[in-house]
Amino acid sequence: MIKKDSFEKHISKARVKKISIITVCLNSEATIADTLNSVVNQGYSDYEHIVFDGGSTDGTIDILKSYKDKVRLIEGSDSGIFDAMNQAISFASGDVIGILNSDDFYSNNGVLSKVMEVFKNSHTASVYGDLCYVNRKDVTQISRYWKARSLNVNSFKYGWSIPHPTFFVKRELYDLYGKFDSSFKVSGDYELTLRFLLKHRIAVEYIPEILVYMRTGGNSDQGIAQRIRSYREDRIAWKKAGLKPRFYTVIFKVLRKLPQLTKQKR
Repeated sequence: MIKKDSFEKHISKARVKKISIITVCLNSEATIADTLNSVVNQGYSDYEHIVFDGGSTDGTIDILKSYKDKVRLIEGSDSGIFDAMNQAISFASGDVIGILNSDDFYSNNGVLSKVMEVFKNSHTASVYGDLCYVNRKDVTQISRYWKARSLNVNSFKYGWSIPHPTFFVKRELYDLYGKFDSSFKVSGDYELTLRFLLKHRIAVEYIPEILVYMRTGGNSDQGIAQRIRSYREDRIAWKKAGLKPRFYTVIFKVLRKLPQLTKQKR
């Protein structure tokens, strides 16, 4: 069952076919194969996987080259993860773009088919779903179940946000409304979803299923100093989008995570 939200602003109504998956990595030899395999094993065949490597010094490049027939490898320098994502997006030729981090993997082999089915059967500009955090050393152990739920206009003010690795958007959105703001070190994905969904009110649909598994210990899942930076950047994200958060918005964003904590096997 697909839940449709009420945002009215649509982009192109042209039929979509191809999807571009973007992965950014740096010294990811321990996890990158899982990411690559989760894309390679998808049942949807009309895709491209663009991987931007920012200068790995471990075995990441060797692993990527072993997938040379399945992956378009871009090697270069960047000023941070969101700059790297922007560079990779500039190479994308798909009608739809999704971001999959180098320690994330899709929940099953039908994720891209499900996502593209929604795009093809509606005039939506974006799609998202649920995400689970898994133990970095034992990916069968779920530590947090992020059930995103459907979006309404006021959700963001009460700390709601989208699990960004489950967020798929039409490529033209990046041309119309801009790519990631590379001045952010942690909350660039949050700023982009605020800008697209709340400021520009793009059409969005929610798939109430787990689409992505994310290993703990990622860019926004760090220690106290990183968390403090994240809170500060969250508030800056609202201001940059020309929006006004409530005084409790960032606090609620943190509190929303507590009910998501769990210990279960996937």
